[in-house]
Amino acid sequence: MPMYQNGEVDPAVKALEARQDVIMQKLYELKAAVEGLAKTVTTPDADLDLSLSSNLSSSPVHSSPTFKGTTDLDKLLGKDLGALRDIVINANPAQPPLSLLVLHGLLCKQYRVLSTVHVHSSVSGVPPQLLSCLGPRHADSYARQLFQLGFTLIWKDVPKPQMKFSVRNMCPVEGEANVARFLFRLLAPYPSDPAAATLVDSWLDTAFFQLAEGSAKEQAAVLRALNATLGRSPWLTGPEFSLADIATYCCVLQSGSVSSAPANVQRWLKSCDNLGLFSPAKPLLQ
Repeated sequence: MPMYQNGEVDPAVKALEARQDVIMQKLYELKAAVEGLAKTVTTPDADLDLSLSSNLSSSPVHSSPTFKGTTDLDKLLGKDLGALRDIVINANPAQPPLSLLVLHGLLCKQYRVLSTVHVHSSVSGVPPQLLSCLGPRHADSYARQLFQLGFTLIWKDVPKPQMKFSVRNMCPVEGEANVARFLFRLLAPYPSDPAAATLVDSWLDTAFFQLAEGSAKEQAAVLRALNATLGRSPWLTGPEFSLADIATYCCVLQSGSVSSAPANVQRWLKSCDNLGLFSPAKPLLQ
């Protein structure tokens, strides 16, 4: 870098560097905008009913739990200056993925999230509460570069929730339990203890495959197991609220088992309600 004899940098060089910085920032912003447009044009889900779409951010979550540890998005997802990391979820409006909407609310407490709801041409007559399930429109939704994460929910005729992510080497993720695991890792590290992590995974599988989709006999067995576990600890995996509680609470709601739940499960349901983060999900079952 050219300098004067007294060691000072040439003012012309300083001015040139400043202009370069401005140009680079504008290029990053342009890249973000182009990527957002390209995704809308080239995605297989491009046949969206845009007349029913809305750019949204989450509604406030009251007294949400604080998870131990923090997640560095750059370390977890890779650093990509100027490009918004987009989460795109396809879900069937006949079976709203309540746990994913709860996790969306928690993500909005931790990051700046640009949220969008669309309706795919494969479905029709989507209720208004599903169109507004991610909250009111964000005032800065036109400026993608101001956000850390994009969260796009597409109501579509699919057998199970599907998630696509903007990381190039990442394959699509299927199933509400698997998508929930991914989203939770953006909130906090998964338990480092293998036994604790396995316990969380076990409750997720039990909730989604036996409680939400199982027979009446299987549901009754799960409620008995829940009652026994919650007689020993306030939450499913111990003294702290976890992803297992989020998923299981949502599946209890969807299974219609709230009124028939035993005493310890009823107490736990009230404790979950007191957190406030499930209230936006309940109207989606109506």
